[in-house]
Amino acid sequence: MKKWWLAAMLLGTLALLAACGSGAAQNGEREKVVIGYFPNIDHAPAMVARENGYYEEALGKNTDIEYITFPDGGTFMAALKAGELDAGLVGPGPVLNNFTNGADVKILAGASSGGTVVVASEKSGIRTVEDMEGKTFITPGIGCTHDVQFETYLQQLGNDQLASSRIGGSLNHVTGNPASYPSMFESGKVDLAAVPEPWASILVDQGAKVIISSDDIAYGQTLPNTVLVANGQFAEKQPELTAHLLDAHKKAVDFINENPDKAQKIAIHAIKDLTHQEMDKNIVAQAMSRVTYTTDVNEAVLKEFGTSSHELEFLKEDPSFDGLVADGE
Repeated sequence: MKKWWLAAMLLGTLALLAACGSGAAQNGEREKVVIGYFPNIDHAPAMVARENGYYEEALGKNTDIEYITFPDGGTFMAALKAGELDAGLVGPGPVLNNFTNGADVKILAGASSGGTVVVASEKSGIRTVEDMEGKTFITPGIGCTHDVQFETYLQQLGNDQLASSRIGGSLNHVTGNPASYPSMFESGKVDLAAVPEPWASILVDQGAKVIISSDDIAYGQTLPNTVLVANGQFAEKQPELTAHLLDAHKKAVDFINENPDKAQKIAIHAIKDLTHQEMDKNIVAQAMSRVTYTTDVNEAVLKEFGTSSHELEFLKEDPSFDGLVADGE
């Protein structure tokens, strides 16, 4: 009798251990991954991956995916640091700024490069760079990727007055959501915008003038102006999910390059859902033609960009970015 009872106990214990060690999928629990991005053309890989179900396909049926959209890199990085966000697309400016301040973040891949344009409103009277003195410019955030690109360009001109008043120049700097720029141009609240696509093309369509093209602005075609990042703890504790997330991202980038017309339609639909503004298909086609979609990350350019952020006093110390880019990228 005792032998039977001991055998039953042993079998029950083994069954319990097997159940405990079999992972969330076995005991009914599900993984959850939260992905973030912006309603900008350079974030099209996230829109395509979401629309085509690439994240769901890559992460598996036992993973629930939640999507959150952001107006700027500051709020994105705050969510990532707080653990409210696992991964997503963001500009390198906020990533570098937060990394140097101790944020646990990993760049997994590039997403896009190019596409940052500086435009002036019709009311501003600005026709050349020299006309900018004393004017007001707007960017999505202070020290954001587009801000650093614009201010680095100005710094390279060697005219102390053509700089933000924050560092002794004559230009007043304000921030705001790019979707609001058309109304701000119309009201005369701002004169210039350093802006990502499709908002640059929309402003030009409404009468704004391109003052600095995406080819001429600092780091215009070499900087990955959008990168795929992950919370460092998520990347460390969930390496398999992180790898699958990267696979879905690469698939989306390939889709954009191989199916530009379909990608444009997806972007139009996604941006309308997020902003309630339906983009003209010709504007979106023009905007996406200014952007290069690639998973490549040029670490040397990232370091140069970080040095520029330091020289512009967005970073207190000359930064080191060792460990920021994940191995293999």
